Parts: sequence; structure tokens; C-alpha cells
Amino acid sequence: MDLLGKRALVTGGSRGIGAAIAIALAEKGADVAFTYQRSADRAATVARSIEEKGRRGLAIQADSADPEAIGRAVTETVDVLGGLDILVNSAGIATAGMTVDLSLSDLQAMLDVNVRAPVLFAQAAIPHLSAGGRIISIGSALAERVPFPGVTAYAMSKSALLSFTRGLSRELGPQGITVNLVQPGSTDTEMNPANGENADHQRSLTSLGRFAEPREIASAVAFLAGPAASLITGAVLTVDAGFTA
Repeated sequence: MDLLGKRALVTGGSRGIGAAIAIALAEKGADVAFTYQRSADRAATVARSIEEKGRRGLAIQADSADPEAIGRAVTETVDVLGGLDILVNSAGIATAGMTVDLSLSDLQAMLDVNVRAPVLFAQAAIPHLSAGGRIISIGSALAERVPFPGVTAYAMSKSALLSFTRGLSRELGPQGITVNLVQPGSTDTEMNPANGENADHQRSLTSLGRFAEPREIASAVAFLAGPAASLITGAVLTVDAGFTA
């Protein structure tokens, strides 16, 4: 129970990696609020899973592309949970396609959710964080290696989190707040299922020859959120089965 008494906010927590993170933090003792956009039923299921572990679970409907919704989500978290200690920027979207074919709306959506939202969530959360606070973002191993076409813009959006994490760690270090980045490789989610059309090719690019399970990414986040990671900041933890090796 390394996180007993801590209050966390996980963005995009109703499914996939985000849901696994919300549940993993609750298993470690944290009360967890999380945002979702449309999946109300799934959000209710995640909230129940958190509560079954004896922690408070709070599902907040908020579109990460909406700046007002971001501010409201942080305020509601603080009001209901009584404060905020851990922010996990997990919400993300991906649109595949060649750069020449990418629509302006698809590009803007990825920039809004994958780049702008983590900045705005951090802006809203920082006034509530104290020494020992944590900001952890979920990037992608594609930020450092793009071995096939069709994901250029997505990879670009995730690479922005590298400099954001490093720079913000410098800003918040004097306050005792750490800022880190987890970069998953291919992970078995609805966005990129392990039985999908390109899954075998993705597996062939890894050292271990397999996809990650969401809980494996969540374990890395739970470690960075806990006291054992108190000296780690501005760091990138890549959890990708050797994709970038």
C-alpha cells in the first residue's frame, strides 16, 4: 500500500491502459478519479473496481480536447477527493495514414489530445500538488523509432511529451514534484489489438516477440508514482518488449 492516502487523477481512464492504471493505483492504496469521454458504462465498471479495493473511485465525464472540461475535471477531483497528489496523462488518440492524406481535423485532434491536454492538465494540477507530488505521462515508443509508414503525425505528437517531461521536471524539481514519461510499445488494447491486422509485424519488431498487457504498463506507472521512485524525474521509462532496442 505504497500510495495509501494519496489522491490520483488519471485521464482517459475508462478503458485500455488508462483503466489498468486507475486500478493499479487503487491497488496500491490511492483514491482515484479518472476522466472518460463517452464510455459511461465502462467508466462505471472501472469505478466499481476501484471501490472494490476499498478506495474511492470517481468517474468524470470530460473531453481532453476541451480546455474548460480539463479545468473542471481537476477541480472536481480536488473537491471530491480532498486534494491531488498524482496526475497521470493517459488519454490519447491515434489516426493512421500517410502524411499527405491526413486531414486538418485529424491532425488537430491528435495535437489537442496528445500534446495540448497534458500541458493543460498539468497547468490545472500544479497549484494543488505539494512535495512528493507526481506527474506521469503516457507517450509511445514510436516517439523514438518509427519503423513503418502511416504513423508519422501520431509519433510526432507523442515525441512532444519528451521535451515536456524534461522541461517540466526542471520547473517543478525545486518543489519536490517529479515528472516522468512512460513510453509503451505495442499493447493489447482496442486501439491496437494483439490479433489485429498488423499485429504479427509489430511483434516481429520486438525482442520478446509479444504485445504488452495494459497491466504491465500500469505497473511501470505505479512504480513511478510510489516512494521507491522519489529520485527519478525527467526520465523516460520505455516499456516496449525491446521494440526500441
